[in-house]
Amino acid sequence: MKRVLVVDDSRLQRRILSASLNKWGFEVWEAESGVEALEICRKAPPDLVVSDWMMPGMDGLEFCQEFRAMARESYGYFILLTSKSEKGEVAQGLDNGADDFLSKPVSASELRARITAGERILRMERELTEKNRLITETLDELQALYDSLDSDLLEAKKLQQSLVPERHRNFGTADVSLLLRSSGHVGGDLVGFYPISEHRIGLYGIDVSGHGISSALMTARLAGYLSSSSPEQNVAMQKQPDGSYAPLPPEEVIAKLNQLVLDEMETEHYFTLLLADVDLTTGRVVMAQAGHPHPVVQRADGTIDQSGPGGLPVGLIEGASFEQFERQLNPGDRLLILSDGVVECPDAQGNLLDEDGLEGLLHNLKDVGGTNLLEALIWKLTEFAEGKDFPDDVSAILLEYQGSAEV
Repeated sequence: MKRVLVVDDSRLQRRILSASLNKWGFEVWEAESGVEALEICRKAPPDLVVSDWMMPGMDGLEFCQEFRAMARESYGYFILLTSKSEKGEVAQGLDNGADDFLSKPVSASELRARITAGERILRMERELTEKNRLITETLDELQALYDSLDSDLLEAKKLQQSLVPERHRNFGTADVSLLLRSSGHVGGDLVGFYPISEHRIGLYGIDVSGHGISSALMTARLAGYLSSSSPEQNVAMQKQPDGSYAPLPPEEVIAKLNQLVLDEMETEHYFTLLLADVDLTTGRVVMAQAGHPHPVVQRADGTIDQSGPGGLPVGLIEGASFEQFERQLNPGDRLLILSDGVVECPDAQGNLLDEDGLEGLLHNLKDVGGTNLLEALIWKLTEFAEGKDFPDDVSAILLEYQGSAEV
């Protein structure tokens, strides 16, 4: 039942108004002054107020101002009773918080119409308030969900970065440095190395299609297939009769991974891969390429070679074959295995860095080495992109060959 407060210094006027309001089903309170009305409002705010304008002491306009200044949970509808009809006086009433006016003497039918309009406004206000409450609750729930997901993604990022625990290692005749930078919390790139023998190591750069959690989960599984600590789990190593492990040729390793993905992984993802078998004594590098960007060899004199057979990505075609090729590193040369997030980095106009742009960057950075080179490469890419976030993951392996001390 709606509560209506009738405020008038005339007892007769209050009784006339109250009688009509009671008949229409309202709970009616009465006050003979603005001060008394305020006390009632502080104890139990009414839904609607019908107040005379002209009253001794605090008049209806002052009461309306005080009523509007009171803190309350829902809106209160305020109708002023007045014999004033000048536009300026009506505007004054509206400016001070009145919602509607009734001319005296009050007609019961007009009072009913004004009260009905007030009820409609209050109903709309309450519906809007309820919708806003639901929206606020939903936003709070979404924020809590986002915070939870964000926390989970941060943990996932830590786990993915832990797949590359060692970012630099010196092998005596060569140094290997790694870079892994996701475009989001987690990504689909993976780089790493594993021991083959005392003088040989395997290097791999992987780029899983897509971005996000599903791509990151696939990189985690692939990291297990190319384990650096457990040769029995590494598909690139084959157990020998004497219990030792010998490497498979890179082309066979990729073909094996291709079959594993198609047979065992229920996924729509595929990935590009460049796998290298590096002889740390001679500098001979045997590689196989599966859709990954060409390996980059920068010679000691600064000249750059970017070439390779290309090949199909892993996980697309049953029985696909992959071509093996070689590069010879001499002391002072370096090998870079990069994901396509480097050469396909766009500038503000959408132009890609491409292989020529990469060659220019590496010429400028020919005297920078190790992890400093990889960090400088990121800075140069950021400058090229004019500070915008990279749209793709960026990963790199840098092998710097010094050669045998005896040579």
